[in-house]
Amino acid sequence: MKNAIVAQSGGPTAAINASLAGVIKTAFAQDQIDKVYGSLYGIEGILKNQILDLTAQNFSQEEIETLMRTPSSYLGSCRYKLPKDFSDTTIFDQIFSFFTENNIGYFFYIGGNDSMDTVDKLSEYAKHIGFDIHIMGVPKTIDNDLDITDHTPGYGSAAKFIATTVKEIGLDSDVYDLESVTIIEIMGRNAGWLAAASALARSETASAPHLIYLPEVTFSCEQFLEDIKAVQKLHKNVIVCVSEGIKTADGKYVCESTASGLTDIFGHKNLSGTAKFLENLVRDKLQIKARGVELNVLQRAASHFLSKTDIEEAYAVGESAVLHATRGETGKMMIYTRLSSSPYQIGISSTDIKNAANAEKIIPPSFINAEGNDVTDAFLDYARPLIMGEVAIKTKDGLPIHLVRP
Repeated sequence: MKNAIVAQSGGPTAAINASLAGVIKTAFAQDQIDKVYGSLYGIEGILKNQILDLTAQNFSQEEIETLMRTPSSYLGSCRYKLPKDFSDTTIFDQIFSFFTENNIGYFFYIGGNDSMDTVDKLSEYAKHIGFDIHIMGVPKTIDNDLDITDHTPGYGSAAKFIATTVKEIGLDSDVYDLESVTIIEIMGRNAGWLAAASALARSETASAPHLIYLPEVTFSCEQFLEDIKAVQKLHKNVIVCVSEGIKTADGKYVCESTASGLTDIFGHKNLSGTAKFLENLVRDKLQIKARGVELNVLQRAASHFLSKTDIEEAYAVGESAVLHATRGETGKMMIYTRLSSSPYQIGISSTDIKNAANAEKIIPPSFINAEGNDVTDAFLDYARPLIMGEVAIKTKDGLPIHLVRP
């Protein structure tokens, strides 16, 4: 009998703990698994021997359910990049020594694109040295940019929050009988799935957002101003949603003139200031009231209006990862396959990690309108099922109850 260890990595979401709950509860029930450990702060917890004995915590069903409704990463997270090859195996040897010393036969890593790269490298090294371990990737990212899978856990709840917030901002802007433009900056470096979700805010009584700009389409400041003037003939108060990663024809991020220029460990530029730049542009060129709103971490931290579909699927994908591992699979990532949109139905299976690691899924052209400033009905048909249903939130003293590790 072997032990299992689970870790979380990358940016937190409102659903990542639901996947953790699925892994924990299912692992507890497997005859092949003795103890279940949690690595604190992703793969770094293994390197620093910062381990939590999850079996000893003896989670009650109520605690599991609370964990599913708790945002952020219960085990903590990291942005740690493993060496690109095995020319120096020091780090890999340290990790696998830990696996040996703690009788680890199962490793579950919950994360996004960079985390799946870790799953790929550890799987390759295990094969390289003939180490008997089952390593599985459990997808997570509000960005919805992991390849192969129809969508990712966390996206549905983030999309629900964004659509709700945009709808509320639209109501707020309509209070005054004057011309104004509100620019809402939404996460999305190279893929605009989150900004696109703002279109779900529209209804028979709500027209916002009026314009949507995505990284998949080259951004023109001149056309942006013309678009606003055209929309303002119908709507005095224009609501614009933009991905933080929109770029101009020269390949530069719109926010680069206001950004710090700093990068993270993976070489990603820190993006911030897109809404502020466009706010100033509108005010200067059109001489009308303009406001920039940056949703920032609220997109991934908000758990007060979760998508029931998202949370249930996130739990199920964690559960499936354990079941697939105990049946002998390794070097895989769990994926959703859409069987039907109406009625909505998905299947959960696995794919070789090499199919998903370091592959980024952007919005297809069929989901973007011809003008490049909105999404199509095809996108709405794709995204709407993912935000359906509400999760009953338990509260104390008027605030949500969350599960925090000891």
